[in-house]
Amino acid sequence: MKKRSIIAIIVMLVMAVALSACSRDSGEKTVGVSLPKRDVDRWTKDGDDIKKQLEAKGYKVTLEYADDDSDRQIAQIESMIDAGYQALIIAAKDCYVLNDVLEKAVKKGIKVIAYDRLIMDTEYVDYYCTFDNYDVGLAQGRYIEEAFQLNAGGYYPGNFQVKHGGYPINMELFSGAADDSTSPECYDGQMSVLGQYIDDGSVVIRSGQTSFEATAIADWTTENARARMEELLKQYYSDGAVLDVVLSTNDSMALGIIAALKQNGYGTDEKPLPVITGMDCDIDSVKAIINGEQSMSLLIDTRALATRVVNLTDDLLLGNEPKTNDTERFNNGVKVVPTSICNPIYVDKDNYMEVLVRDGYYSADDLK
Repeated sequence: MKKRSIIAIIVMLVMAVALSACSRDSGEKTVGVSLPKRDVDRWTKDGDDIKKQLEAKGYKVTLEYADDDSDRQIAQIESMIDAGYQALIIAAKDCYVLNDVLEKAVKKGIKVIAYDRLIMDTEYVDYYCTFDNYDVGLAQGRYIEEAFQLNAGGYYPGNFQVKHGGYPINMELFSGAADDSTSPECYDGQMSVLGQYIDDGSVVIRSGQTSFEATAIADWTTENARARMEELLKQYYSDGAVLDVVLSTNDSMALGIIAALKQNGYGTDEKPLPVITGMDCDIDSVKAIINGEQSMSLLIDTRALATRVVNLTDDLLLGNEPKTNDTERFNNGVKVVPTSICNPIYVDKDNYMEVLVRDGYYSADDLK
């Protein structure tokens, strides 16, 4: 009896340890989140929202920022793979260089979800969550079309160019980073509206820089946009020609553009700032909209996108079928990636309180 009791106790202890291990495993599913930069409002909001929502579902989360360094991002992802994470949510710094590291992830059974930026030239991506970036460009193009009444043979009566007879209007283009797969999508949406007016001469690009490649701004940064705007003004507008509109694809670039323009005499009653577009509704750009320096932006509501990617990741790890709303459009050069899409929201001086403050995206104090 004594021998049997000892054996029974040993068996019970082994079972308890096994159950404890299973319990730990089920409760310690870990998700790695890799984002491109931390010095832009929208990426810090993305990271905070994703981490908070995943943790509320019981996941352990590691959040890393690549600080605009693709090698750093690859190293961070490799560390997550080696640590045995179950899923990776990745907004790529460079959308074209992750094939090798993601192959390692998938071969270890790790799920890969591209976030906001489609990871290109690889089969090793399972799902994609994004905003409709073509629609972002479309909205920006339509704003300029309507502001200058390009489709009605008129012109925007509040612009300095009116003093010079209306058409043609002078415009310059600032596209997103060339290593970001969303950038050409935005550009295509913009040109689907404005290309015809460039072709017929209603809109003049004095620099002659009209292609995506010629107008792409490295890393989408304020500094790089400011440097290019200063160079354009020096080379193409020093003869007294006036810049009427700047198509800036996002807000961080718009801030640099505004700074360069003000440095060169714009922003007065005699020479007002041109129409300037944007995207992201970063705090400083919303303030610029309120102050009449930036014309509009598009809200990329990170709360909604974070919810989509969290729910999709949760479904994947629970063995459920993730919910997507596009299985045809997003081809990364190797495969069509099933995608969950959110829509951008238009914001200007007239509706920012309703869209941003009343909905709780910002507080009124944030925008003072």
